[in-house]
Amino acid sequence: MKKSLFSILFSILSIATYACPMCEKQQPKILRGIAHGAGPESNLDYVIVWTMVATVFVTLFFAIKYLVKPKETDVNHIKRTVINFE
Repeated sequence: MKKSLFSILFSILSIATYACPMCEKQQPKILRGIAHGAGPESNLDYVIVWTMVATVFVTLFFAIKYLVKPKETDVNHIKRTVINFE
């Protein structure tokens, strides 16, 4: 029951996220069918967006890297108070 309910919910949400025909005409070729509203007003908008995308991916990379293999080996490190809690 839950599986079918989630499937219906996500199907409805995915249909609602497509751009309407009027907005699709206003978008540049790369964003057609994806975004609503007016398209980017200048090339600076693209620079800002791609800078933020790069920042997110770099942050994600380092977060995963240090979660998988942290380099703290000191026995007095603060993480040891949680790991060795007795």
